[in-house]
Amino acid sequence: MATVIVLTQCPVGLRGFLTRWLFEISPGVFVGKPSARIREALWSEVKQYAGQGRALLTFTTDNEQGFTFETHDHKWRPVDHEGLTLIHRPSDRAEGRVAQAKGWSRAAKRRRFGNR
Repeated sequence: MATVIVLTQCPVGLRGFLTRWLFEISPGVFVGKPSARIREALWSEVKQYAGQGRALLTFTTDNEQGFTFETHDHKWRPVDHEGLTLIHRPSDRAEGRVAQAKGWSRAAKRRRFGNR
């Protein structure tokens, strides 16, 4: 049963803690095969000590997808849809951000096409 934990903007001490149980194959990406009990204990520690950072846990399981995942402080959230776990990505409008207007500004048009 493979386990992957991905940390973003988490304290260095948390990364050091995880290297006791998992291999760090890239900065913030940890892979290993701990037991389910150890995996749950590691995830509990990650959630407790992540601080302002984000974390993602994925592990193999006996379902149609062959894996499942959990998130901590991510904007993207797992959602169950008819037995499959999908990721819900909130839109810019839901977060209160305004999308920038598409196209050329007047100044850019003048520079590109000359002063007409």
